[in-house]
Amino acid sequence: MYLKSKVVVRSFRPEDAESLAKQANNRKIWLNLRDLFPYPYRLEDARRFIARTASQVPEENFAIEVEKKAVGAIALIQGKDVERCSAEIGFWLGEEYWGRGIATSAVESVRDWAVETRSLIRLFAFVFGHNTASRRVLEKAGFELEGRLRCSAVKDGRITDQLLLAYLSPRMGKI
Repeated sequence: MYLKSKVVVRSFRPEDAESLAKQANNRKIWLNLRDLFPYPYRLEDARRFIARTASQVPEENFAIEVEKKAVGAIALIQGKDVERCSAEIGFWLGEEYWGRGIATSAVESVRDWAVETRSLIRLFAFVFGHNTASRRVLEKAGFELEGRLRCSAVKDGRITDQLLLAYLSPRMGKI
């Protein structure tokens, strides 16, 4: 899909399963994602996820590749009906790759691709209130805080806030 510096965002391949399982099997990652994301994350989970992504139309889940390895994932879930010009973005990255600008590059790549090829005018993301790293990634990619949903989620037995951040395309108003 896109190449930005040394980060590639592309479709998942069956051979990504081992690397994906290795990176995803991390409680710190799980603590910042929805419960649909399994922990522990096994090789079979990775294989099942990759097989499911192959049948998505339009494609929603993409690999974040660094040094020819899938080291994370980024998703773009487009809205339906009156929300068809809007999409939710979500991402995670293997811990050994944190703090290197990789997630920001991936978000910027998907943001630009979504605006250019899918004619989206608004991208949004939810992050847990305590997840300052993901909030910062989104802000660096041009997303702005729209609000705090107080006590709106339960993760690992704890009630937590969610933050809503959004990016508005420069083409907004030109539909």
